[in-house]
Amino acid sequence: MGLRITIKEINDVIIIGLIGNLDTNTSPEAEVEINKYLEKGSRKMLIDLGETRYVSSAGLRIFLATAKKIMANDGMVILCHPNEIVTEILDVSGFSTIIVVKPTIDEALQEF
Repeated sequence: MGLRITIKEINDVIIIGLIGNLDTNTSPEAEVEINKYLEKGSRKMLIDLGETRYVSSAGLRIFLATAKKIMANDGMVILCHPNEIVTEILDVSGFSTIIVVKPTIDEALQEF
């Protein structure tokens, strides 16, 4: 399975939905889409992992690069709605201590 990317905006928060697997083959596409919004100066980004089945180290690298870029602009990125597998990947890799992870989109939106 590949990756489908959805984009929507609520108030001034960009919500990027990643549907499928975020791995070595699909992460370049996700990075291009995310970078489009970072280059426009977006400072509030929510990455919805509700339909993300798997995240590889290539996907984790994108999360880290996005967080660094957005925080350098006094912004914030939040990961939300990960399934059990993705939650375990975030926990084992230590990413859940670096980047805010929320169980729902609504809870994530309240952080901004």
